Amino acid sequence: MENEPGNSTPQVRKIIHVDMDAYYASVEQLDHPEWRGKPLVVGGNAARGVVAAASYEARKFGVYSAMASTLAARKCPQLIFAPARFDRYKEISSQIREIFYEYTDLVEPLSLDEAFLDVTENKKGLKSAILIARQIRQKIKAQTGLNASAGISYNKFLAKIASDLNKPNGQAVILPAEAEGFLEKLPIKKFFGIGKVTAEKMAGLGIHNGRDLKQFSLQFLTKKFGKSGIHYYNIVRGIHLSEVQPHRIRKSISAENTFVNDLFDLEDLRFALKPIYEELIRRIKKSGIKGRTVTLKIKFSDFTLQTRSKTLEQYVEEEQLWEIAQELLEQENFAQSIRLLGLGISNLNVVEEHQHFGEQLKIPFQGEK
Repeated sequence: MENEPGNSTPQVRKIIHVDMDAYYASVEQLDHPEWRGKPLVVGGNAARGVVAAASYEARKFGVYSAMASTLAARKCPQLIFAPARFDRYKEISSQIREIFYEYTDLVEPLSLDEAFLDVTENKKGLKSAILIARQIRQKIKAQTGLNASAGISYNKFLAKIASDLNKPNGQAVILPAEAEGFLEKLPIKKFFGIGKVTAEKMAGLGIHNGRDLKQFSLQFLTKKFGKSGIHYYNIVRGIHLSEVQPHRIRKSISAENTFVNDLFDLEDLRFALKPIYEELIRRIKKSGIKGRTVTLKIKFSDFTLQTRSKTLEQYVEEEQLWEIAQELLEQENFAQSIRLLGLGISNLNVVEEHQHFGEQLKIPFQGEK
């Protein structure tokens, strides 16, 4: 996969998705040589909490992010639990982004550890996006000691998928001519943006890979999946027109979970809400953003949806967030069981954050790989 996307057609964009390998865990192993080569997770501890990130050594034991720490400890008794150090992760992330800006100002950060780059026109005058991606990865390694993977293609969707193909510490390219054939063979669960619940719903319709998805009409997909059906219809054909947005402003941060069995009892719901809250906290810390409005999302067994919100004058702190989440959950008795809970924050300090990081990174700053 060493050919260049878009060489013969100047209008075709050259997009790179750079994704740091097991970022939090890799930073901890970088700073603690005694932990290198050993199974390690960031977040939680052996008795409680949730895994925020897992090293590749830990993943060999079946330990992954968002897993309960108690389960992770059972799977790997020798597992090392490291506390999260978000200031350190942000510090290295800033160094990495400075490398990106050596090549292009069209950088769209997705989180501390990944970003899209449009290098169709670039500061180095290089024609090869493959070469640019390789140089960026080499510079990241030389300046931070960390490994990065990269995906190259003519749109963001395919670049994101490509960055996972040769992980860790590798890169891959999906050319325009091979995109549809590649997507036809790709399992639905590997499609960026199709989560576990949607993948299961598609499986119920006989959709297991891209080829299966292409058999369904736009009308059928929009009927089954609403506006998302248009997206699914297009992406399986390699169509994704979203541009790299260096000034993208995030409006909310959230996490949610669909339960295997519907829940009704308040104590069960509170217990189920805790890992959702912990995942939200992880995402908030990873983004470096704060918010003033807390929203609880509730989907009932009949698929009706309800949201409850509370807005504070100041930005919500971690301890306050859990208190407000419980308060919103306990506002009234439920008439029917619940199949999904979600928790999020909005009214974000994105303007302040953009200004702060803009001074450091030259353009506005905006999740385990």
